[in-house]
Amino acid sequence: MSLPGSAVVPLVARPAVLVEAFADEPCCGNGAAVVHLDQPLGDVSLQAIARSLNQSETAFLLQQQGRWTLRWFTPSCEVPLCGHATLAALLALGHWQQLAPGRGLELFTRSGLLAVALDASGSSGQLVLPSAGLLPAEPAPALIRLLHKRLGASPLAYWSSGLGYRVALLTPEVALAQLPGLAAELEGPDRAGLVLMQAIDTGSINDRPCVLGRPADYQLRFFAPGLGIDEDPVTGSAHALVAPFWLDRLGRSSVVGWQCSPRPGGMVCESSSSGMIRLSGSGHLLWNGTLWVQADGSGAESWASLVACA
Repeated sequence: MSLPGSAVVPLVARPAVLVEAFADEPCCGNGAAVVHLDQPLGDVSLQAIARSLNQSETAFLLQQQGRWTLRWFTPSCEVPLCGHATLAALLALGHWQQLAPGRGLELFTRSGLLAVALDASGSSGQLVLPSAGLLPAEPAPALIRLLHKRLGASPLAYWSSGLGYRVALLTPEVALAQLPGLAAELEGPDRAGLVLMQAIDTGSINDRPCVLGRPADYQLRFFAPGLGIDEDPVTGSAHALVAPFWLDRLGRSSVVGWQCSPRPGGMVCESSSSGMIRLSGSGHLLWNGTLWVQADGSGAESWASLVACA
């Protein structure tokens, strides 16, 4: 099939959806496109599709050897891990009746096997992500000056991580939710992913945002201009990274994280196994359609490597 007025190019119809992850209503949370492939596509084609769909991440699902493989692309590059697009992919599999409510499976990815499961309703689910661990570090003077200028405060603590993200802890009094975007002013390693986080003031529980019926314990914002994302609305990988800090600090077996971005949302975080964090959240199906893609006949080797290395 070819589009009217175009050159004759064989195109293949593939299911595609846009899921707003870590949200329970429209126009909140973090949108991710999910594309169901029936054959491998090469990196150039995958990147072109992600650039056209223009979401913070596009997830590509391909079943091979009876196993589901998953890759994530921002509009500018492939990323090794993406929490909200994994939740979106899980909910998309349920929508396409490839996974029944109440059932789980393992997804083969560049970050290894990721366990996911739908809840009984099919509208929310769980995913288990690695937590790279926080490594104490010194913030760059430029970041200290920037936070003083924009928030009137210095970080209480600052860490680097194996994931490449930097993390800064702020006091609860800082108006994090009202902070204008920082992306254009970030420098150096902070551009690859900066998490600003704080405890939520323990005032009235009724005044705190809720996730799956539970009030939030902490909140954060995430800026990653180095990945082509000025600000990510709700970031599963960032919560998986910082959740052990809050679990230890609050002495809990689970905590609720909130992302107070302009498109807010959150998740329940709990320890799963050594180095892994289980995230629970809901999602909203915003649109459901068909993507016409060119079968380029390449990419089989890079997709097969996901299964081979697991």
